[in-house]
Amino acid sequence: MCGSRRYRDYEYIAERREDPDLRVSDEDREQVAVLIRKSAEDGRLSVEELSERLDGVYAARTSGDLAELTRDLPAERPRRRASGGIPTTFVWISILLIAIWAATGAGYFWPLWPMLWFAFATMKSRGYARRRRPTYI
Repeated sequence: MCGSRRYRDYEYIAERREDPDLRVSDEDREQVAVLIRKSAEDGRLSVEELSERLDGVYAARTSGDLAELTRDLPAERPRRRASGGIPTTFVWISILLIAIWAATGAGYFWPLWPMLWFAFATMKSRGYARRRRPTYI
């Protein structure tokens, strides 16, 4: 969901303000229209302003025209996906340890200790990274 087109559309404004004479495509116009509709949903634009700006979006020829229509609107950042689930590195190392254990005779289950240590270290580092990561909402 977080990598969906809905959130990628908001990156348009920052990318396109560099060259105001650059011609825009229908996809560019649609991305700005999504941003304007979202701003209207949030209550930043009235129904009349929404109608005027959408007419301007579909009549725009250059990125400067589109930038002028969204100049006073905040460019939203895409949401970051909450990291969840089991890290794949932990799974692969666990599989490798269990395969070595099975190949060497399958006696005492010694892979338990490195797997517990690795799980603890992974959770601790992920918790540290989660506290340091900025959140975008």
